[in-house]
Amino acid sequence: MNKKWLAGPYLVWMVGFIVIPLILIVYYGLTDKSGAFTLTNVLSISTPEHVKALWLSLGLSLVSTVICLVLAYPLAMILRNRGIGQGSFIVFIFILPMWMNFLLRTLAWQTLLEKSGVINGILSALHLPNQNLINTPGAIVLGMVYNFLPFMVLPIYNVLCKIDDNTINAARDLGASFTQTLLWVWLPLSVPGIISGITMVFVPSLTTFVISNLLGGSKILLIGNVIEQEFTKGSNWNLGSGLSLVLMVFILISMALIAKYDKNGEGSTF
Repeated sequence: MNKKWLAGPYLVWMVGFIVIPLILIVYYGLTDKSGAFTLTNVLSISTPEHVKALWLSLGLSLVSTVICLVLAYPLAMILRNRGIGQGSFIVFIFILPMWMNFLLRTLAWQTLLEKSGVINGILSALHLPNQNLINTPGAIVLGMVYNFLPFMVLPIYNVLCKIDDNTINAARDLGASFTQTLLWVWLPLSVPGIISGITMVFVPSLTTFVISNLLGGSKILLIGNVIEQEFTKGSNWNLGSGLSLVLMVFILISMALIAKYDKNGEGSTF
């Protein structure tokens, strides 16, 4: 039996759940309700409400990505320097949240942050003033960081594990300080993992609508919320698809960055 036939189920799945949906998005995005070709749906991204939602999405996604990077890189270095293998229990703890339902993880934070939630309950018990945590941009960023942090840690950790200890020792023997070693050895060699992690955090943060719905109380509209409402509430698949095509530009840019800086797949978590 030809081993190529083993790829048959995957090809069927890819065509059914990737290729066909993309074709439909392109079709609806470039046509009006009568089926005539138009660019109105795509150009509607320039309207004030859509521009506001897009810029807010870009801003919160960028903040979330930077926070994830700042938290993930030192953590990945600690795990690597301690000689913790990829199959260790500590690494398993970081992967475990990814196995839980995304909606349940976000609902848990809603319970923690709401006005009568756990955090304000603790503050009240300590006779401290309650905080308005829920339905704020900060709550959305917190939800993004919590949900997507593992996607930043694992690619960086995977790349750092591939760096030879002799390379680090050589830099130290030549008199390089920790800061110099970090800037001129660690960071350049871990660029594939950093780019992969940034992409894996920024893209889902930009397109999410569940987190902003639950932690933003539907009061803070991101571009993902606008698209979701066009499909579900407005029943305007053409406009929703047109806006989705705009977001696909950012996905293509991220794919180009990975192709340029991670040609050998060093930042892959698998």
